[in-house]
Amino acid sequence: MKKALIASVALSALSPLAASAAERTLTISVYAFAQDDFKTLVYDPFEAKCGCKLVVETGNSVERLAKMEANKANPVVDLAAVSMADALAAARAGLIDKVDTAKLSNFAKLYDIAKDPNDDGMSVGYTFYATSIAYRPDKMKIDSWADLLKPEYVGHVAFPNVTTNQGPPALYMLGQALGKDTPDLKGPIEALGEKKDEIVTFYEKSSQLVQLMQQEEIWAAPIGRFSWAGFTKLDVPVAWATPKEGQTGGMNVLVLTKGSKNQDLALQFMDFWLSTDTQTKLAEKLVDSPANNEVKLSEAAANNLTYGEATAKSLKLIPSAVALDNRAGWLKTWNEKVGQ
Repeated sequence: MKKALIASVALSALSPLAASAAERTLTISVYAFAQDDFKTLVYDPFEAKCGCKLVVETGNSVERLAKMEANKANPVVDLAAVSMADALAAARAGLIDKVDTAKLSNFAKLYDIAKDPNDDGMSVGYTFYATSIAYRPDKMKIDSWADLLKPEYVGHVAFPNVTTNQGPPALYMLGQALGKDTPDLKGPIEALGEKKDEIVTFYEKSSQLVQLMQQEEIWAAPIGRFSWAGFTKLDVPVAWATPKEGQTGGMNVLVLTKGSKNQDLALQFMDFWLSTDTQTKLAEKLVDSPANNEVKLSEAAANNLTYGEATAKSLKLIPSAVALDNRAGWLKTWNEKVGQ
């Protein structure tokens, strides 16, 4: 009887700890993109590994950052996936903490461009993409971003609106080609404004470009590499340009919420996401281009993603501070010179 009582007391003393371990919950805030694949390749395997519960919140960047701000005093999100620029905005607002990269076993495997994208220690890149020009090689030759505005080509060009993700990066590279690469992007916007009546469209969604190119209404358009797969299925020849000024693009990063009570678990999840195995599986599914330099891809996957050390080194990304400090000005100049 005495032994049974002791055993009972021992079990009751241990049960809160066991329950606590079983009930560990990590809340993450991510883009709504490809969530079925993320569940299968990232979320479920991590839950099985950590013995914890993963709560996933999705939405656009504005909504998700607003929620982090509203809950600043008592955070409900532990880790978030956001753009480079949004990470800097969150850092400026005091919403995120430094990332203890010593606790990330996969940190050293990242391409240099992804290790500290904003040079403040507050984020780690998990995927990036190139932005260049998809074009008809049978109709034109692209050596420079400025070739888009040549008289013989401009009437067959679609250009991204400044309000899209691809707009500012494409303007950034056009400005470099024109020798007008100031942060306000005034030079390239004015150059587009002068040709606005000749350009086929200032597109809002890259999905509309595939049909326009198939119908031969356009010969060229700046796009993100994540949109490339659709062009490879066309019945007309399409090439990916490597202009002499280089390629631009974007990067998504992982950040830790300031004041989170689950930062150690969040770091474990971050490390899992950055692992060679996870990044390979996501890349082969064409979900994300890998930031882990150990990832080896099939030819089919590599051809549809931003892949490889040479590509990573070639990307000229808009510095986040430039993007944050000039967004309003870009839109104002665009509306004045190009219009809605």
